Amino acid sequence: MPISPSHWACLRYRRPHLREAGSLSDFSSVMAGSVTQQGSSHPGYSPHSVPVPVPSQTDSRDKWSKKMDFLLSVIGFAVDLGNVWRFPYICYQNGGGAFLIPYILMAIFGGVPLFYMELALGQFHRTGAISIWKHICPIFKGIGYAICIIALYVSFYYNTIIAWALFYFYSSFSTILPWTNCDNVWNTPNCTNYFGLNNVTWTNFSRSPAEEFYTRNVLKIHESSGLTNVGGVRWQLMLCLFLIFTIVYFSLWKGVKTSGKVVWVTATLPYIVLFILLIRGATLPGAWRGVIFYLKPQWDKLLETSVWVDAAAQIFFSLGPGFGVLLALSSYNPFTNNCYRDAIVTSLVNCFTSFVSGFVIFTVLGYMAEMRKVEVEEVAKDKGPSLLFITYPEAIANMMGSTFFAIIFFVMMITLGLDSTFGGLEAIITAVLDEYPEHFSHRRELFVLGLVMVCFLGSLSTLTNGGAYVVKLLEEFGVGCSIIAIGFLEAIAVSWFYGIQRFSSDVQAMLGTAPGLFWKVCWVAISPAFLAYIIVSSLLKPPSLTLFDYVYPDWSITVGYIIGFSSFIWVPVYMVYKLVWTPGSLKQRLAVCLRPERTIPDIHADNLHMVTVP
Repeated sequence: MPISPSHWACLRYRRPHLREAGSLSDFSSVMAGSVTQQGSSHPGYSPHSVPVPVPSQTDSRDKWSKKMDFLLSVIGFAVDLGNVWRFPYICYQNGGGAFLIPYILMAIFGGVPLFYMELALGQFHRTGAISIWKHICPIFKGIGYAICIIALYVSFYYNTIIAWALFYFYSSFSTILPWTNCDNVWNTPNCTNYFGLNNVTWTNFSRSPAEEFYTRNVLKIHESSGLTNVGGVRWQLMLCLFLIFTIVYFSLWKGVKTSGKVVWVTATLPYIVLFILLIRGATLPGAWRGVIFYLKPQWDKLLETSVWVDAAAQIFFSLGPGFGVLLALSSYNPFTNNCYRDAIVTSLVNCFTSFVSGFVIFTVLGYMAEMRKVEVEEVAKDKGPSLLFITYPEAIANMMGSTFFAIIFFVMMITLGLDSTFGGLEAIITAVLDEYPEHFSHRRELFVLGLVMVCFLGSLSTLTNGGAYVVKLLEEFGVGCSIIAIGFLEAIAVSWFYGIQRFSSDVQAMLGTAPGLFWKVCWVAISPAFLAYIIVSSLLKPPSLTLFDYVYPDWSITVGYIIGFSSFIWVPVYMVYKLVWTPGSLKQRLAVCLRPERTIPDIHADNLHMVTVP
């Protein structure tokens, strides 16, 4: 597209240093690649339209103080509690070492390309999950609203799990850990302590001290009959949650300049603790039994469809594309930041952490099997939070230096959880502030305070005696299929509607080189098929929820589907709204709703400006 002299004059007026050697020519090449080639092929685009430079909100946009602040924030978000509890369980359940084959393949062809796509989108357009769609495909803007709703649902239950960890952390400051023996007021006759004792028989009715501490003292779930009677709010847990949200608020209230400093502690400390626990676990008697059970390949499992579905779901939820967090975090990067290298490095760190966490968990499970004189499979039947709040604490309680190991273990859990909370809430904050800058851009502290209060109030139902039932329901349906469907639509909108050539040109404008054929094929076909595969498989096999001895009634499953649909519904609702309120014939409306606003980037990395092109 030809650039008028008045247009260049305006650009020179706004940025005098563009006249320096090299700047103008670089900018011309960006415009030639990003605008002329892309815009001319887009439906409804007129080569004779006159571009009008408009100051963007990105002029005063926050930036990461250091590159490592960004990398640690991304790693902290991607590496969460699921890496510690979900991956080891899914790995042994789906063939041990053989599971690594579908896991790696799903990462290469599905997870990492989507991860890279989100980082590139956020960095190029420099805006959050809602307003970014006017630059990609306006009719899909409902995806941004859906992402914010899902992030809210996650905050309602995820921070409660961190509050449980904080409760354990406080309880760990004791010479004898309270879940070591059966001499406490919350214990029942079924409590069986087999560590250090002879002639103790473990039966199906036996309950370990750690299990009773978790269910009867932390949760008090025995005082609830289920979702129809969740009981009152536990004030101890409410206080723990209040402290968690206080930390979250003062980490996020000033933007990435404060959260980027906090992650230096919250993102690095878990690796120090994991290393300590790995060394300790490897020295325990029976540890080798757990490692063999963890990694022994069962090749016949590779013929089962469920194994490939689990691998796809695990890598998707582990890396976290579709949650809007990567869009938000990368939007504060310099324009020429190497987001390709960031995607590869952080993905490798995430997958490696999951793999190493398996050794940390299964060395301890082998130790417990040795002490109980049972098979590792009997000990490893617990999954989800039970693995972190029952099985592992039970083993820690019977180690030398149990108090120290309990303290650092729960510090690790708290920091892992906080990083993911920072990312999830930052996705909402960035999305809303970028979409409504006139209302919130100068009131970030108040907006973050209001958001934290909403999340706290929304979490109250999970702090009741039956709160664990609510947590399980929200975890299964509040995220689940809805976020995978959102990720699928995002991949389709970018690759098919925005256009893979246009997106590749955007990446080339930032990095200097266009993505290779592998990435383009993944974005256009393989990654969407990867997500569609998970969605169809999940719908064909609806979940039957159970927690401890409680079987969720049919009506609660219906409520779960309503919760999931309540976020996804924003996508079709906005599509209808956009089509109805756009003037013109149906063909003209579709042309407008599918046509993105093009932004021409000023490639000076220190102070990026955008020029909107109709």
